[in-house]
Amino acid sequence: MSPDPQPLTDSPDAAAVRAVLQALQDGYTHRDLEQVDTVMSLFVADEALEVIGTGAESRGDEEWCLGTAATRGLIESDWRHWGDLRLDVAGAHIHLAGDVAWLATQATVTEQIEPSANFDEYVGFAREILEGDSTPEMKLLELVRTGTHALFESAQGEAYIWPLRFTAVLIRTGGSWRFHQMQFSYPTTRFPDVRRTDSS
Repeated sequence: MSPDPQPLTDSPDAAAVRAVLQALQDGYTHRDLEQVDTVMSLFVADEALEVIGTGAESRGDEEWCLGTAATRGLIESDWRHWGDLRLDVAGAHIHLAGDVAWLATQATVTEQIEPSANFDEYVGFAREILEGDSTPEMKLLELVRTGTHALFESAQGEAYIWPLRFTAVLIRTGGSWRFHQMQFSYPTTRFPDVRRTDSS
């Protein structure tokens, strides 16, 4: 088996791209809501900006952000509600071609969730299921699936550490590197959470 590939040796441009990634990490570390606009300066001020969060399903939905306003909303929401994001900045693989750079790295998101809080959240979700429009059979199936999941996760302890994959494309504009596209994604080893049941 070949060894894991090593991070690229930093050229001045690669080091500058890595510094932008570190600045993004710093924003997520401190979560100072008064600094959201400062972190937004790391992104192109362009409606072509595209940022895809872990909950994205369709282009333009709540976590598939098109443009600066939607991206700002996602970052603010992450800082208010998401766990502790830790990007592997030093280990990011950075590639460059002229004024375009792209990178990929590993990350984790960590939250501390007490079993009682987990169960309270599930009970609230169960109420939404029961009040929904699906058939009684589908309601029961969803309650069993999500209830079992809640019990299984609580049995693993209060520290929830989710591995994450992070990829991004940056462009050099006005002498500075800025994010043009970005995606956060969780690895999936079982059936994905979202499934379409239509034929299209």
